[in-house]
Amino acid sequence: MSTQVPRQNSLADTRIRVATGGDRSRTVELSSTDPADGLHSARHAADLAAAAFPWWSELGPTERRRRLMAAADLIEARAPDFLNVMAEEIGSTREWVEFNIVLAAGMLREAASVTTQISGMIIPSNHPGVTAMGTRQPVGVVLGIAPWNAPVVLAVRAVAMPLACGNTAILKASEICPRTHQLVGSVLTEAGIDGGAVQVVTNDPSEASEVVDVLIGHPAVRRVNFTGSTRVGRLVAEVAARHLKPVLLELGGKAPLLVLDDADLDEAAAAAAFGAFMNQGQICMSTERLVVDDRVADAFAEKISRKAALLLAGNPRTGQAPLGPVVGFDAVDRIDGIVKDAVTKGATILAGGRVEGTFMDATVVDHVTPNMRIYSEECFGPVVAMIRVHGDDEAIRVANDTEYGLSSAVFSRDLQRAMRVARRIEAGICHINGPTVDDEPQMPFGGMKASGYGRFGGAAAVEEFTELRWITFGTEKRTYPI
Repeated sequence: MSTQVPRQNSLADTRIRVATGGDRSRTVELSSTDPADGLHSARHAADLAAAAFPWWSELGPTERRRRLMAAADLIEARAPDFLNVMAEEIGSTREWVEFNIVLAAGMLREAASVTTQISGMIIPSNHPGVTAMGTRQPVGVVLGIAPWNAPVVLAVRAVAMPLACGNTAILKASEICPRTHQLVGSVLTEAGIDGGAVQVVTNDPSEASEVVDVLIGHPAVRRVNFTGSTRVGRLVAEVAARHLKPVLLELGGKAPLLVLDDADLDEAAAAAAFGAFMNQGQICMSTERLVVDDRVADAFAEKISRKAALLLAGNPRTGQAPLGPVVGFDAVDRIDGIVKDAVTKGATILAGGRVEGTFMDATVVDHVTPNMRIYSEECFGPVVAMIRVHGDDEAIRVANDTEYGLSSAVFSRDLQRAMRVARRIEAGICHINGPTVDDEPQMPFGGMKASGYGRFGGAAAVEEFTELRWITFGTEKRTYPI
């Protein structure tokens, strides 16, 4: 049984994915359109999810697991469909689509494994004959709001663990990739997560804030999770706070990769290039700052610039270039402006710098200082800043000199030294001798400071998407003071 939200006649905003031409002459091509749900449809989606909650929450954990496993298999089977739609909507390369498929399928299988692992506890009571329990149970409807940049991974992450815990779910799709998010919803429904248990809501960009307000304010919605920019995350948190609804936020980042003076520079450069330029740097964990000890800075600069020079941008439909386009002209103008600001203030471009339409080659900017925008602003593009420091203490200070705190990395041959540095970095994630871009479904994924709060993944997500209740039962008569 499958329940669909009635579709409206208006169209979701159609975005530019692959665009060419210089600054003065920009040509665009239509990527996709999708029906946009209005406010009435958003309310109806929440009603349907609420109506499905009793039967889905009472479905046995083994059966929920079976359906989530089926969804993982279907995600993989539909890889060609995702390849086509992601290339059209957001200019994804084949490698990025494959990364999305593999990780999303892993997230579904991890969620499936959790269905039989949701447990409580027996708590000693001071009252004779009383057994006290801490039990976890599903909360109701969970609203997940997912962005465009890793559309399959982040759409699945928004709903998979809530569904595993017995909740029903609403996915508020991104206006930039509505077809991709609708395809995720179709896969889940086809796998048997149907009957209204999962709903996908699209919207015109002009109605985004109203649709989010309606969904968060709906009485059946009991939890909210949001992945996106810090600016919008603050707004989502404010709306949720007015309704006293818990919210999990995974927001922006300015991830540092620290290269200590004893680091393996080849390994560090390879990890830095991957972390900075995969998916054109449009990942929340992207390496935005290379914090390099000045005793090895020149040698490292030569290695990272040589690697970046090979990472040219091109049309993903041809499969010839390692990088695809940046998401749109607004993003290009913002990123290019950040680079030019740095150059006018004394920075040097070691590699890249070419901009053609929405194509931007991998760019390394050296000798970055705090008075430059690139030092503190999130670029979210194929650009990385190199900051030279002297010693571990200064490296840590620079790493922490940001409002963000999502991912980070430290390269050193001395693991004890690297661990001491890692413990002092203010970020929810730190990888020693590994890239800042990494994710595994079972790990507690999330940030600190302006990068948000709460954790996706594994046991940590169970705590986010269940209610911990205290329940007692007595077997002896009790006496009372009155």
